[in-house]
Amino acid sequence: MTDPNPARPTAVPQPLRGDQSGVGAIPNTLGRTVIADTVVAKIAGIAAREIGGVREVSGGTSRMVGRLRETVPGAFAAPSTAQGVSVEVGARQAAVDIGIVAYYGVALHELAAAIRRNVIAAIERMTGLEVTEVNVTVHDVWFDDEDDIADPDTRRRVQ
Repeated sequence: MTDPNPARPTAVPQPLRGDQSGVGAIPNTLGRTVIADTVVAKIAGIAAREIGGVREVSGGTSRMVGRLRETVPGAFAAPSTAQGVSVEVGARQAAVDIGIVAYYGVALHELAAAIRRNVIAAIERMTGLEVTEVNVTVHDVWFDDEDDIADPDTRRRVQ
């Protein structure tokens, strides 16, 4: 039988039997594992950034703040890997919302689909949680001439 969704990993670790008490808790006979929301958010943020065509993962912060962060070293804290990502983690499932800035010229619907595939695969593989949805919001597009140093190698194709 072929997998109806080949983008998902074929072997996803399943939690051991037991009482599902607590959010993000994966119990077994020897104890309980709790996966914090921030961990799932970081996994999702890193997985989204791995996709070519994503300039940044952001919650819609203004470009001015982003440029200040890039041009004034040490003036602002480095962005968190979970920035622009919000998650809801239940006992066995997780839902993810991601905001991005994409490079101009990238097919946004294909970019969003690639982000979904990568985020779902990463979270399910690393946590054993089932990802029920990944909502992608494109907050902005980035043009090459907006970069002070336009580097064509930083723009990658959608995977």
